Amino acid sequence: MRDWIKSGDPWVWLSAGGVSVSLVAVFGIILLIIVRGLGFFWPSDVMDAVVVENGSPSRLIGEITEEESIPAKLVDKTGSEAEDLDTLRKRYLVKVGNRDKFGFDFRWVPKDSIKETRYPNAVMVVERREWGNLYGYIKSVSVDGKVVAEGESAWTKLQELLPGIHALHDQIRNIERDEIGSINYKIERLRLKKRKLELANETDPEKFAELERQKEELNIQYKAFQDQLIGLYQEIGKDSFTVEIMDGQTVDIPLSKVVRAYRPNEMGVGSKIAFYAEKLWEFLTEDPREANTEGGIFPCIFGTVVMVLIMSVFVTPFGVIAALYLKEYAKQGFLTRLIRIAVNNLAGVPSIVYGVFGLGFFVYFIGGWIDEALFPEALPNPTFGSPGLLWASLTLALLTLPVVIVSTEEGLARIPSNIREGSLALGATKAETLWRTIIPMASPAMMTGLILAVARAAGEVAPLMLVGVVKLAPSLPIDGNYPFIHLERKFMHLGFHIYDVGFQSPNVDAVRPLVYATAFLLVVVIMILNLTSIAIRNHLREKYRAIES
Repeated sequence: MRDWIKSGDPWVWLSAGGVSVSLVAVFGIILLIIVRGLGFFWPSDVMDAVVVENGSPSRLIGEITEEESIPAKLVDKTGSEAEDLDTLRKRYLVKVGNRDKFGFDFRWVPKDSIKETRYPNAVMVVERREWGNLYGYIKSVSVDGKVVAEGESAWTKLQELLPGIHALHDQIRNIERDEIGSINYKIERLRLKKRKLELANETDPEKFAELERQKEELNIQYKAFQDQLIGLYQEIGKDSFTVEIMDGQTVDIPLSKVVRAYRPNEMGVGSKIAFYAEKLWEFLTEDPREANTEGGIFPCIFGTVVMVLIMSVFVTPFGVIAALYLKEYAKQGFLTRLIRIAVNNLAGVPSIVYGVFGLGFFVYFIGGWIDEALFPEALPNPTFGSPGLLWASLTLALLTLPVVIVSTEEGLARIPSNIREGSLALGATKAETLWRTIIPMASPAMMTGLILAVARAAGEVAPLMLVGVVKLAPSLPIDGNYPFIHLERKFMHLGFHIYDVGFQSPNVDAVRPLVYATAFLLVVVIMILNLTSIAIRNHLREKYRAIES
């Protein structure tokens, strides 16, 4: 045994076991996220049951979303209740929807209290733009206040009307966001131009008149779009349908409030797969709604990717230049060692500290100076003197800078000295040697540093809460308005979206699957960014392998 321990084999097996446990844990977490997240989009069957609690029967319509076992309750001779830990009873978490009527979306129901359960094809799920899902049976459809279909024909009529309603919603959204949004942006720029002329003590009335003329043209366009919106809202609000819900009430639902209506119990496997694909695509491409608890997360994906790309543009050159100076130019002495220790220590500083630094230095100091120098007409409203995409990217670039420096230095140290000496012997200057020989050969190490930087930056949340990320951004940082890229704007981020939905939402049961789905998507985005960097690194490694050998 002693010889076996001295041979080092136990430590090899211990290391292998530790790596195996880590891999199992990582894959287990990812599998949990996939199952709990991607299952959110599958159309579950809806039950219509009779529930008997405290001796009184009631009707229950909804989806079973979760099942758990709890200790049964015992009642002693005095009438007090106690838990029987030896006896377990099952209960279901049922999504009953209709939050505007019942005040809650979910309800725990003991399994043994459910006496009758059926899954009728006629029960439908209505996904609404407000108040979540509604469950019930359709009774009639009205157009212009007149009933045009009842019973089963009402379901057919509803499916005929919904595509037209969705087309009207798309028109309204396009006018409100793109057309009117663009006009408002142009009017604000005209106001700033006028203010700039006033600050410059401009006395030429022609310049002011030209600005007023442009503003009047924009106001005319704005009025035309406003009139068009009024007509669309009147048209979209004239149709409705009635639904009988589980307590026997009949509620009237405007079609303008409906995203989709479907009957999951009558769907086949093919229909459910098509529905799943539609919901998944909506999740990836649409904007969030209802306080981020419904709809998609496209602005979060867009903001995360753009922020990481901008961060990479800043961190890579600065990290490479710092590593080149420390390795190739700086005199190797006490000061250089001290700088290296400082760089290594920076990698261990809590990320929230970087957020506080970014807020104070980048936002208030640099941003305030930029506003005073370049945008005085906008003051006291800040342009760059408030948290935004640029400052968030710079803060994360500073946070990940030590990783790139250390990785690049290690890559430079692996390059044989005879390559430098051979280049210099052939007449090349030191700068030419670095630019044409050393940097290309060290590029795989630089990409390794960038990979590590991207992996950390994409998942950071704490510093972003101080320097630019918000719960809901009214517009993307890149759009069709000049100058097209708006680095001063606030943005949405997948990591913060997970935090906000998972811990700030009052309806935790409803948003829990959405948290898993968003977490899985964040992992996928990080993997795509990393795999792209790895592919580039491997290409560079193969390209310069012959030189290294």
